[in-house]
Amino acid sequence: MVKEKINEKSEKIKKKGRWGFVVGAIFVLSLAILVSNMTLFAYNTKSCDCKDSRKYTGIVEDCCCDYETVESLNKEVLNPLLQELVTTPFFRYFKVKLWCDCPFWLDDGMCHLRDCSVCECPDNEFPEPFKKPIQNKLSSDDLICQEGKPEATVDRTLDNKDFRGWVVVDNPWTNDDETDNGEMTYVNLQLNPERYTGYAGPSARRIWDAIYTENCPKYPSGEFCQEKRVLYKLISGLHSSISVHIGAEYLLDEASNLWGQNLELLDERVLRYPDRVRNLYFTFLFVLRAVTKATNYLEHAEYNTGNPAEDLKTQSLIRQLLYNPKLQAACPLPFDEAKLWQGQSGPELKQQIQKQFRNISALMDCVGCEKCRLWGKLQVLGLGTALKILFSVDGQNNVAQPLQLQRNEVIALVNLLNRLSESIKFVDEMGPTVEMTMKNRVSALGGHNNIWKRLFSLVVGPR
Repeated sequence: MVKEKINEKSEKIKKKGRWGFVVGAIFVLSLAILVSNMTLFAYNTKSCDCKDSRKYTGIVEDCCCDYETVESLNKEVLNPLLQELVTTPFFRYFKVKLWCDCPFWLDDGMCHLRDCSVCECPDNEFPEPFKKPIQNKLSSDDLICQEGKPEATVDRTLDNKDFRGWVVVDNPWTNDDETDNGEMTYVNLQLNPERYTGYAGPSARRIWDAIYTENCPKYPSGEFCQEKRVLYKLISGLHSSISVHIGAEYLLDEASNLWGQNLELLDERVLRYPDRVRNLYFTFLFVLRAVTKATNYLEHAEYNTGNPAEDLKTQSLIRQLLYNPKLQAACPLPFDEAKLWQGQSGPELKQQIQKQFRNISALMDCVGCEKCRLWGKLQVLGLGTALKILFSVDGQNNVAQPLQLQRNEVIALVNLLNRLSESIKFVDEMGPTVEMTMKNRVSALGGHNNIWKRLFSLVVGPR
């Protein structure tokens, strides 16, 4: 009897000791996790202070400037000027046809249907150009057309500023006929920023698939001529810029209308692909070269909006952009267009690529989101204008051919340069932080999984 009690007491002590060991193990491992996290935090804080770990260095491919120069010039000179320039009355308004039948496939019930578009309103509601403000009222049908996403709807509020007409000339690189005022409306770009709209899924993917697969196939290394490679890189860079703006201003919580940065989206769509970032820089320098090449034209253009003070300010900002001494000293020739279209096949190749870019321009009519269509049309027109400026002279017989631009082309060109400038600035400032954040999430997840596996094996024993 006494022996049984002793054995029973001994067993209780053993059990108590075993559970004491388990509790102690849990405490030790929890402390280890805490120390590990503190160490990781200290390492991250230290690594964020490191300034010499640059990912993109050297000359931007096919360009005449290096990454460091682009980033410093953009931050110190170009971005501040462009940010101020696009808010002036002249560059604030863009003339656009917000609806048009998709020329490549049947309407699929998305919001590019005519019932969702501007042209269904009476003709006298859209005077030429701006006789009176257009009321900022949207019917319930408009919201339904935007897939239930009010943020995808264009704000049509305008003021009574009036532009002075420019010459009407065709752009061989684009599909839009911007002279048909009866089917077009003016949009205040400041009230319709490029950002997340909720437009996604098969309809959005089909647009980009058609652009890349049918008109701008991804080139195998070394197999495409330089001209076709340039077209691909321009579209890829524009695509990257659009993705940056969506991720930088994202609707995080629809219920509370909370906007902020979607770092995961930025990483998934752009930052984890070095070629997409490089193509963004390339497109920026290409458009910048077009602006600087058109210096004489842009300097003497009329920026008359009926507001003398604002018009003088616009003219001054344009000259500051065109004749900036830092830009001229550090990057006088962002891109050298003279090396393209050489040889006997040059003219034929130019016609082929012009046709491909016109198809890309026409695809903007198939975008199923009104605000996405607005910015798609503006930026593709801006890119088409850059192509027109750089390649408007067709051989030796037309060396004296003067450059002529529509007002809408100049508005699109400058706004596109500003959009690309914003993307460069964001990638430069936030890229390392986003990449470090994503790496830490993966590392922390993997580390915690290993710790809990060891804890589980201690508690339950070997399998």
